[in-house]
Amino acid sequence: MSGIERPRRLRRTPALRRLVAETSVEPRHLVLPMFIADGLSEPREIGSMPGVFQHSPDSLRKAAVEAVEAGVGGLMLFGVPKPEDKDPEGSQAAAPEGILNRGLRALSAEVGDATVVMADTCLDEFTDHGHCGVLDASGAVDNDATLLRYVEMALAQAEAGADLLGTSGMMDGQVGAIREALDDSGRTDTAILAYAAKYASAFYGPFREAVASSLQGDRRTYQQDAANRRESIHELELDLEQGADIVMVKPAMAYLDILRDVADRSPVPVAAYQISGEYSMITAAAERGWIDRRAAILESLTGIRRAGADIVLTYWATEAARWLCRS
Repeated sequence: MSGIERPRRLRRTPALRRLVAETSVEPRHLVLPMFIADGLSEPREIGSMPGVFQHSPDSLRKAAVEAVEAGVGGLMLFGVPKPEDKDPEGSQAAAPEGILNRGLRALSAEVGDATVVMADTCLDEFTDHGHCGVLDASGAVDNDATLLRYVEMALAQAEAGADLLGTSGMMDGQVGAIREALDDSGRTDTAILAYAAKYASAFYGPFREAVASSLQGDRRTYQQDAANRRESIHELELDLEQGADIVMVKPAMAYLDILRDVADRSPVPVAAYQISGEYSMITAAAERGWIDRRAAILESLTGIRRAGADIVLTYWATEAARWLCRS
């Protein structure tokens, strides 16, 4: 056989490759996770996540404007309270003047409807034990007691201006409890991003530093086991029945098979979170000159999109959006 095979002819130039590309990454597909920490007057870089910061109110607003100008699809906000403000119930999570709700009001006032303001609806940053729920007398997470706290938190976040609530606590029934409470309070327009498939992962390590987590131990009794695949579809179906508007797979890169499964079955948009450890691995390898940083970032985002994600949460959202606008 002589000559060039047909697939190769369509790879010959950048223009040809762009013309026939099956998957694209656009700024609107990207969501920037952000951290606001109580008591800061200047942004503070997170040691295990070079280039990512805990923000002060002023730097949060500035970074949000930069992200919106780059065209990102949304902002997901996490709050970092002062250590002395943590308690067993995570009470600051629902406090109107708690750091996360203050940050949500600041984002809503600064960027308004120019982007989608998302809130992390989880107690772990606010509890002195670091778990995503209230503990019972034996030290186990009390699912039903936790749902009451999540309802309070969700209503406070909606009041603070969140467009979308990210139910990342992995409690049974939390999507339904929050949806019912939002509807009963007249917040029918507030949407829910359900963490339908959230796995207990070793790749969360840098995030624990980012939110100054107090966790001792692990969350394997309520987050999913990395060995299980079918379980994620059951979790997806439960969240959809309870009213999820968007569903999430987290982490992304080690769980692309799960992402594909969810995308094949979901009637609602599917998000995937490129988490802290995934960010830090690429960053560390690039800092050592082992890989091409920009190429690796864009390839990783393309892979997540190719696996089925409509939305990608990534700490590179603003930077990648700028690259994509120029390409």
